[in-house]
Amino acid sequence: MSQSARLSPSAVAIMVLLCALWGFQQVAIKVGHQGGMPSVMMAAMRSAGAGLLLCGWIVWRHGAIALVAMLRPRVLGPGLVIGALFGVEFLALFPGVALTTAARGVLFLYTAPFFTALFAHFFLPQERLRPRQIVGLVIAFSGVALAFADGLGNAGGSLLGDAMCATAGVLWGATTVFIKANPTMRSERPECMLLYQLAVSAVVIGTAAWLLGDIAGPAGFSEIAWVSLFYQTVIVTFASYLAWFQLVSRNQAAALSGLTFLAPLFGIAAGHVILGEPASPALLVGLVAVAVGMRGLLGR
Repeated sequence: MSQSARLSPSAVAIMVLLCALWGFQQVAIKVGHQGGMPSVMMAAMRSAGAGLLLCGWIVWRHGAIALVAMLRPRVLGPGLVIGALFGVEFLALFPGVALTTAARGVLFLYTAPFFTALFAHFFLPQERLRPRQIVGLVIAFSGVALAFADGLGNAGGSLLGDAMCATAGVLWGATTVFIKANPTMRSERPECMLLYQLAVSAVVIGTAAWLLGDIAGPAGFSEIAWVSLFYQTVIVTFASYLAWFQLVSRNQAAALSGLTFLAPLFGIAAGHVILGEPASPALLVGLVAVAVGMRGLLGR
């Protein structure tokens, strides 16, 4: 499938909607955790539930044979890799958001475009960075550094939580570029890539929840925690991720990921309005620097 170097208006519109959904996700994680749902267990339940929904979608759209075809040897290897990366990403993100603020969590998670562009430069010859884009990455990195420095003042956050969310961003960038660099994954349906991520991550995160003892009975979960889990499972992990992978299969990784700088804007606003989290001047300046730097990725 051919990949566009420029994003169409429809692709931009879809990305804006996805960014709004993803930005609010960090608030949903925080609300679910505060509602009595252990963070690692929540992540495992999210992957498992969305995986079951996706199986139903695949059977409805392509027939049961499509599920069997996804297990053929040439797909299994890379599928397990992206699934493991996805699992570790959210194994870092969910506890990280529990430790820091939702606003800071979403900002550090969305360092992913920085790492997507950086990894793409070295592993995707067709997406090598030009001088203007390198300047943009330097500006974005400066914004991230400023936000980390803001955490030293204990602006409602935690350096450990911030670092865990940033690690999730690194893994997201690595996953995106791995998919783009692997011929087998590029030729597969977006549903195949997403199903491997959900199925493998459910096992990885579920095992971690059991080993860490981060498990609780449903009787202790508040109603808002269940609403949070529904939002994360059905709206974000099933519907929005499926749309994301379809976009990734048709557009250049760096240019597409460059638009995700909008998600921290939505996330910081949601954290401030819904949770009453502080939006310090340094954090906002860091966000602007990240946005400006990531915007430079769209220039060729």
